[in-house]
Amino acid sequence: MIRVMIVEDDPMVRDINSMFLDKLEGFKLLASTGDIGEAKEIIIKDMPQLILLDIFLPKGNGIELLKWLRREEIKCDVILITADRSIEAVEEAFRYGAIDYLVKPFTFQRFKEALNQYKCRLEGMNTMKSVQQKEIDRFILNSNESLKEEEEMELSKGLNQHTYVQVWEHIGSVEGNFTADQIAEDIGLARVTVRRYLEFMLKEDKLTIEFEYGRVGRPCHMYKKKK
Repeated sequence: MIRVMIVEDDPMVRDINSMFLDKLEGFKLLASTGDIGEAKEIIIKDMPQLILLDIFLPKGNGIELLKWLRREEIKCDVILITADRSIEAVEEAFRYGAIDYLVKPFTFQRFKEALNQYKCRLEGMNTMKSVQQKEIDRFILNSNESLKEEEEMELSKGLNQHTYVQVWEHIGSVEGNFTADQIAEDIGLARVTVRRYLEFMLKEDKLTIEFEYGRVGRPCHMYKKKK
């Protein structure tokens, strides 16, 4: 479980962030606070892996907390969730290593995308001793778009490389068999779209397929990632 701390002074937003986080698998809320001083004490004591950080706080600025993390060489990742839309804040956040920047008000889908992208990157790196350039390109910030031209040429006409990576990375977090409906619901795509990518992955020999027969209707297509 990825240990998460929320640093947000607005109780309503803090509750929304907590509720959204609770809907996602693989994350555990470690603590929440609206005070930078208290946040530092929690960080030193409990070492969260990820902080969901506001910028405008009563007794300080979230960017200053981010700078403090880097000065102290604390291994903790940060996603900014803030009403600050200034380009200066965005530039400074990324300059000091924030992995994403969500502007209030934000949707659950955008929140989910940010957290799942982070989880995929973390899990991917934890299984590797070294990486190829294509893996690094997929891990940096939130981008899945920096992929080799030769890989893009491998896809059939009408399939998008960014969507392919999104589907494939989510499949990597699924245990056992799954259906196109399940993947579509998880990542917010149409079932027919996901089905096309799963069929392409079958042709690549990355998946297996089984047919599960119920009492009525057509058999259910059950997919599984090959080991």
